[in-house]
Amino acid sequence: MQKKWLIVLVAVLVLCVVAGCVLEPIETGAGLEPPAAPLSVHVIDVGQADSILVLSGGKSMLIDGGNRDDADLVAAYLRSQGVKQLDIVVGTHPHEDHIGGLVQIIKDFPVGKIYMPRVTHTSKTYEDLLTNIKNAGLKVTPVKPGLKVDLAEEVTGVFLSPAASSYEGLNNYSAVLKLTYQDTSFLFTGDAEAEVEKELLASGTDLSSTVLKVAHHGSNSSTTTDFLQAVRPKIAVISVGKDNSYGHPSPKVLNRLEKANVQVFRTDVHGTVVLASDGQDVTVTTDKD
Repeated sequence: MQKKWLIVLVAVLVLCVVAGCVLEPIETGAGLEPPAAPLSVHVIDVGQADSILVLSGGKSMLIDGGNRDDADLVAAYLRSQGVKQLDIVVGTHPHEDHIGGLVQIIKDFPVGKIYMPRVTHTSKTYEDLLTNIKNAGLKVTPVKPGLKVDLAEEVTGVFLSPAASSYEGLNNYSAVLKLTYQDTSFLFTGDAEAEVEKELLASGTDLSSTVLKVAHHGSNSSTTTDFLQAVRPKIAVISVGKDNSYGHPSPKVLNRLEKANVQVFRTDVHGTVVLASDGQDVTVTTDKD
């Protein structure tokens, strides 16, 4: 696959230099220039958290919303991409760093459908999210393997997990979603760990994907060698906070990705990562060098 790493906003910067502008640091919330591709996936830089915007054919899907404190940043990014409503929202699992921002996003944007795994949590963030979902007149559609999500023409999604009714830890309840557009595909894994990866491998599901959103911020609890061999990604994206206290991404995971010849992008290094698919190739744009 032809892979290009484009640096955007060059023209704007050149114009500013010519005009004598004072250049300010680019903030993720400002948003990258919306790509013209039929499908774009935006891994928003929300630090040690997850928030992913998918756009196609005038439709939008938000997978997670970062922490509660990230809500304004995520909302600003959505607006910068012309998003006025969210056709689909996915809360992969009830941890704060995935659903926290959704508490406010649900209030700020009209939402068509919301998908979440069938698992509860006692945190105030989770309870507040359920309250706002109810107040918005929405009902949660429980995620299960085989459940299809059609975002736009030729852009189809299917949930692959969770399959079991009980797991060890909330991470393994993560909604795993594979999105396909013609010859390209994206695998979104939430924080799913080795237990779920083994389960997916045993299911015989076609996991092969052009792009892998690396699970659990690059923790060594995920992205096992066997799983990586089944996915065979060309590109991997890790949503992770700079100098985080967890040591993410794990050097072991980075080594496995390197051995598999996967091109890796990290939000702590590259900022927001935008992947644009024309159905044949995926082009990557970042807001940092």
